[in-house]
Formats: sequence, C-alpha cells, structure tokens
Amino acid sequence: MSMDLGGAQGGVKSDINVTPLVDVMLVLLIIMMLIAPMLQQGVSVTLPKADNTTAKPENSEQTVLAISANGSTFLNARPVQEAELTTRINEILETKREKVVLIRADEDTQYGAVMSAMDQLRQAGIEDIGLITDPRTQTPPPAGAN
Repeated sequence: MSMDLGGAQGGVKSDINVTPLVDVMLVLLIIMMLIAPMLQQGVSVTLPKADNTTAKPENSEQTVLAISANGSTFLNARPVQEAELTTRINEILETKREKVVLIRADEDTQYGAVMSAMDQLRQAGIEDIGLITDPRTQTPPPAGAN
C-alpha cells in the first residue's frame, strides 16, 4: 500500500484550493446586495405630486437642494446653513458646464422656505432652477361623482 505524493520526479503536487475563496466572495456579494438598497443618497422628503411631469433619470452630477419639512436645508445630501448657501452653490457650480439646481422640497415645507432658497440661488447667478416632484398616479373618480 503506497500513496503517490508527486509526479514522476517525486516532488509534491501543489494545487490551489479556490473553494474557500469562492465562499468568501459569495458572502461578500450577498452582504453588498443587502446593503446597497439602504445606501440611498440624500434626505428623506415626501415630494408633492404633479400631473404634468415627465420622468427623467437621476444623475449623480446634478446639484440638488433638499429642504425638509422642518426647514433644514441640504445641498447634495450635506447639511448647509442658509447664510452659506450662496457660497457653497458657487463652489459646486464653478466647475460645471450647466448651471442648474434642482430643488427637492418636502410637501409640508413652508412656501416661504422654498422661495427664500430660490432667491438665494438667483443671487448666486443660477437662473435654471427645477422642482423635483413625484408623478401623480391616475385614480378613477369616486363612484357617483359628476
């Protein structure tokens, strides 16, 4: 009873066992698949509904000014004070070709907070301002309503 420990030369065979590597990679893949949906950029706001909107893809190069229901302001998901908004906008947009800012305001945000932010954007020289909304779903009218 003998056992073959090598080739014709009598050396030791060396095989790389990739099974543990595959196991670790699959575990990492599963972890990434579970965590990726949780990494949503920005501030959670409830957007107002609009009928006449067209869906446009979100772009990571877009400059988004978010205003929460309590009036907190975030520029590209980073908190910003109202006094420094104009300066921060200019810093961000000085390297961009298109000077466009999108406003994502919670539907419960005070109208004055949105107008104040728009005024500051105009003072910074931004003329192209967009409002982000959720498309309104078409629901049939209630029965008996004419």
